[in-house]
This record gives sequence, C-alpha cells and structure tokens, in this order.
Amino acid sequence: MQDSVTVRMAAPAEKIWELVSDVTNTGRFSPETFAAEWVGDAKEPVVGAKFRGHVNRNGWGLKYSTVCRVTASEPGREFAFIVLGPGGMAINTWRYVFEPVDGGADVTESFELSRTVPLRLYWALAGRWRGRTNREGMLETLNRVKAYVEAA
Repeated sequence: MQDSVTVRMAAPAEKIWELVSDVTNTGRFSPETFAAEWVGDAKEPVVGAKFRGHVNRNGWGLKYSTVCRVTASEPGREFAFIVLGPGGMAINTWRYVFEPVDGGADVTESFELSRTVPLRLYWALAGRWRGRTNREGMLETLNRVKAYVEAA
C-alpha cells in the first residue's frame, strides 16, 4: 500500500523544493493532477494549509477534486500532504524528500495509503494495477521536474 521513486536532479534541493511545494505548479508536472489551488486563507506550503487538487484519474476521463492538507514543509528537505476523504478521513499521504548530493539532489516521491479496511480491500483488488500506475506517474512527474529545473 506504498511505493516510492527517486530521481537525481542537477539543481539545489532548495530550488526543487520551492517548485514542488508550490501546489499551483502541480498541473505542469503531474500526469494525473491537472491543477491545484490553495483554499481558504492558505497561500503557501505551511503545515496545516489546505489545497484542492483536480485529478484526471488514469487519464481516461474520471475527473474529480480532492482537498489535501500539508503535513510536512521543511524547505529543501521535505514536503508532504494527505488527501482527505469523507469526513476529513486521511486517504493517502504523498511525500517528497530532498537529499542534497554533490551537484544537485536526489528527490524521492512516495505515496502511502491509509491502513483502513476499505483501502486494504481496494489495494487487494486493484493494488497491483494502481500501484504500477502510481509508480509510473511518480517517475513521470519527477522526470518533468528534472527537465524543468535542469533547463533553468
């Protein structure tokens, strides 16, 4: 019910973090989330801030929006958020970890589904397929970020 991918980027971790943690950039890089905006009084990635993500699930037309809450925001180190479901229930945690290396940073994107009974059932039925889709999507996202930061 979790996975991660890591891509080395020839750019400072702080620069990559600024790009990734500004959720209004999400649609530029993600193959499924085509837009996101801060909600309420939120204007920046601070713990507790909420944003709405707009998703085109699997790229075949199932479109929906979810509200997310930032759970970690440490410039140049980590950015994480949970996707909220009915009643504010945590559905999924998405995390980006930035590890400075010589000449740039290793950036790891990961997801972890909450360990509720409905999500365990979902994972048992569709996990192999959905896990592969998530892994490919994370890799595509990070490679798009890499192309952007390395061209700048």
